[in-house]
Amino acid sequence: MEFRQLRYFTALAEELNFTRAAERLHISQPPLSAQIAQLEEELGVKLFYRNSRKVELTDAGAAFLQDVRTIQSRLKDAVQRVQNIHSGLAGRVEIGLSGSHFLGPLPQFISDLAQSHPEIDVVLNEMAPNDQIDALREQRIDISISRQSVDDEFLCSRLLWPDPLLVAMPKKHPLAQHAAIQLPQLANERFIMLRRETSRFAEKLFNACIADGFTPRVTHTVAEVPAQLSLVSAGLGVAVVPSSTRNYQPNTLHFSPLAHPSLQAHVHAVIRKDHRKAAIDTVLELLQSNVSS
Repeated sequence: MEFRQLRYFTALAEELNFTRAAERLHISQPPLSAQIAQLEEELGVKLFYRNSRKVELTDAGAAFLQDVRTIQSRLKDAVQRVQNIHSGLAGRVEIGLSGSHFLGPLPQFISDLAQSHPEIDVVLNEMAPNDQIDALREQRIDISISRQSVDDEFLCSRLLWPDPLLVAMPKKHPLAQHAAIQLPQLANERFIMLRRETSRFAEKLFNACIADGFTPRVTHTVAEVPAQLSLVSAGLGVAVVPSSTRNYQPNTLHFSPLAHPSLQAHVHAVIRKDHRKAAIDTVLELLQSNVSS
């Protein structure tokens, strides 16, 4: 049995006239009659009552028509889906990200993407920054949303949005009066810092403090920015955080810009150079245009 025969059968079943069905199929009547006869022979049932005056479906033919329409509909859906995957309009994209990105523009983007591209299934995986890069190399995720740019033999980065650094402190902290904070002004402060073994940014911040003449007094180390901000809110110290997190507990925290040219927390998308999913490029293009607009 061929799909061509099913197409011929559907046309005749809907037209109930060999001449009109043949015209609809852009073939002559004899090949149509031959294919219908062959289909009936293969099935071992009569699909049509036909004489010189009219053509009618048998009960078996009517039941077969319903099933054939279901098959044709599913085939049409399958063709559309494979074309969408090929063009980047469908597919599954695994994204690795750290907790701080849930405080920025990413959640709203994912919500908008679900509305505009419902066939792209985005899965968010909260992971430590260094673990994201490992997962990307091992192809366990497709995109790393990271504050570190990685460009090597296998990975490349795209800038998504700038995210200037702020010093988070309790509202009544003496430094809250300053329009901007220089790093040496934090020399006597208690630092709440991300774990240096899992955050390249924390390592850069620590080294920047040393380069500016002091070793930061780190009293608490945590895994994620929200934990930093919660401890700052409790009055346990200060933290250097991205500006996209400034809406976290705004009633208890004050944020001042950090004036330090060598430190930045810009957000990048890191991907494999050899990735084969068209949906990855679609997500990145939409993300870049969404954030810049």
